[in-house]
Amino acid sequence: MKITISDPSCGFLIEKGTFRRMLLPGTYHIPFWKNAEVKQTVMKGKVEEQGIPMERLMENQEVSKRVLRTLIPDGSIGYRFVNGVFEEVLLPGEYYFWNVYETQEFRIVDVSSPDIEPDFPVYLIEKAPASMYRKITVEEGEAGLLYFNGVYERTLPCGIWYFWNYGTRVSCTLADLKMQRVEISGQDILTSDKVGVRLNLVCCYKITDPVGLTRKTSNIAEQIYSAGQLAAREYVGRLKLDELLDRREELASCLSEKIKQIEKEYPVELGNVGIKDIILPGEIRTIMNTVLIAEKQAQANVITRREEVASTRSLLNTARLMEENKILYRLKEMEYLEKICEKVGSISLSGGNGILGQLAELTKGRE
Repeated sequence: MKITISDPSCGFLIEKGTFRRMLLPGTYHIPFWKNAEVKQTVMKGKVEEQGIPMERLMENQEVSKRVLRTLIPDGSIGYRFVNGVFEEVLLPGEYYFWNVYETQEFRIVDVSSPDIEPDFPVYLIEKAPASMYRKITVEEGEAGLLYFNGVYERTLPCGIWYFWNYGTRVSCTLADLKMQRVEISGQDILTSDKVGVRLNLVCCYKITDPVGLTRKTSNIAEQIYSAGQLAAREYVGRLKLDELLDRREELASCLSEKIKQIEKEYPVELGNVGIKDIILPGEIRTIMNTVLIAEKQAQANVITRREEVASTRSLLNTARLMEENKILYRLKEMEYLEKICEKVGSISLSGGNGILGQLAELTKGRE
């Protein structure tokens, strides 16, 4: 039987089911009476056993000097490089690779500890299975609370962080250190004169110690909301509706002082509390609009009467002056005559008298 093996392959000679030797590239003549077969394989990448136990293959010197064995222990992963270029990630186990046409290199990394060496290439971390590492991004104005197996480890500043997530469960809680806002809206409160109003408040706060805060509460916004709700009900319930509307600024100041008591319990810094809306029932709004219209109408009437009195007084003064001064009286007559003439298309004058005389007759008053 003639067998030809070409580069980059080799052959495993098996006689009567037993591996005998390795055949390098070339031509071979194998007698039929030996009951032999040749299994060919490419001498690149991972060694394919071709049904032969790996231990039996490695006993052959021709095989063992061309094969590189590597063992990845538990708690580690391996990075395989071929001719200096990254090829794959190896999980714990035993591996055999051909080292003939390719140069095999391995880098074994301990992943049992979460912390990664600062100079370890990021691209190699991201080549590992996603379940084996944890990427944490902390933005500007945030703090990352790092936990190993649920136990607080340290606080991470802003940046991108990587941790092995193989033997230790890594988690992170992001805390926003910027000024935040809580809206305390839709608070239906009954005033002391039994009028239902709806109050909307706004409260700003800033976290000063994220670690201490997480040990006391999981949601500081809910605590501030509850404090604002109780303070609003306590204070507004003692006021009448008119007092509530008149003392709006005072109300905001009092609520702010009341809610700021929460700073004694939690590591937060509270800003001022503002009243966003005071919503009245529809019936009350209608009544108040009616009252407002009546007030404005009364003010308008007062102004109108004041103007009428002033106008009458002015006419009276004018009449007195004309009564005392005949020339002024005649000038006033001429003024009105001028206005009348502006409305008249034509005036016909007859008789021997002159024009001025006839006009004088028109304007002459009765004795």
